[in-house]
Amino acid sequence: MRKWEYKLKISDIKTNTSLRDYLQKQLLIPKHLIFSLRTNERVLVNGKYLPMNFVIKKGDIIDIIFIESDFSLPVQKLIPDNSIKLEILYEDNDILVVNKPRGFKTHPNQPGETNTLLNFCEAYLNDSNQHAFMIHRLDQFTSGAIIVGKNPAVVPILVRLIKDKIIHRNYLAWTDGIIKPASGTIEKAIGFDPDDKRKRKIDGIKPLNSQTDYLVKSTTNNHSLVELSLHTGRTHQIRVHLASVGHPIVGDPLYNPNSDNDEMLLHSWKLTLIRPYYMDQIEIKSPLPDSFKKFM
Repeated sequence: MRKWEYKLKISDIKTNTSLRDYLQKQLLIPKHLIFSLRTNERVLVNGKYLPMNFVIKKGDIIDIIFIESDFSLPVQKLIPDNSIKLEILYEDNDILVVNKPRGFKTHPNQPGETNTLLNFCEAYLNDSNQHAFMIHRLDQFTSGAIIVGKNPAVVPILVRLIKDKIIHRNYLAWTDGIIKPASGTIEKAIGFDPDDKRKRKIDGIKPLNSQTDYLVKSTTNNHSLVELSLHTGRTHQIRVHLASVGHPIVGDPLYNPNSDNDEMLLHSWKLTLIRPYYMDQIEIKSPLPDSFKKFM
């Protein structure tokens, strides 16, 4: 049976904190996993098992050991596909950050499907007897930095960090027209498009509040290079928001059908990664694809 162990030295406690609160509130470990750790005495303080209400202090060593049976999350039956060479932007024992090429889906939708980013990651990780776990998605025609888990112990924490916007993602896009003002926030609810199941629509069916910050970085030939960050994570959010203010993304096949550019110019550019358990911060940038450089 496989296991994943984390040995952590407490350095960030300012007030009295119980072991349970440290695991749940600072490490963001879900309650059901804390229950497994407690029941099977697989969380130790300075080498000893202690009650969950024990007050820990700066300098204590916390040992956490997960085993396969802790996780109901099944290993996705991904078919390894080594038809392309991955560009790895960052890697440690738990995480891959990959530069996703434009035109590939993040994950397979059908049994037996290959040629997606997760299939490529599965082939890469199988060489070291590991598996790929999906953390978040990028649209098929969006390129750039994407996080992939290497074990089930980090999946719920990474998902929570992304959901709570503690992990920050910044995008770059070329849009039609000169955006004015040069910075601001687009705050419009996004729902389903009743006329096209592939699309989303401002104030469509079952709309959800959506907020995108933007900053114009440069302009050329009646186009704007804009940096974007998300406060919410709706499907197609950047694409729909920019189109809604009259500045659709260059090459967007759904929201800018009149564009004469063959490639959609939306790129996941900068990622502020928080590593689970260690909770330190790493900034990762993804190099711009050639299509961006040519457009500039």
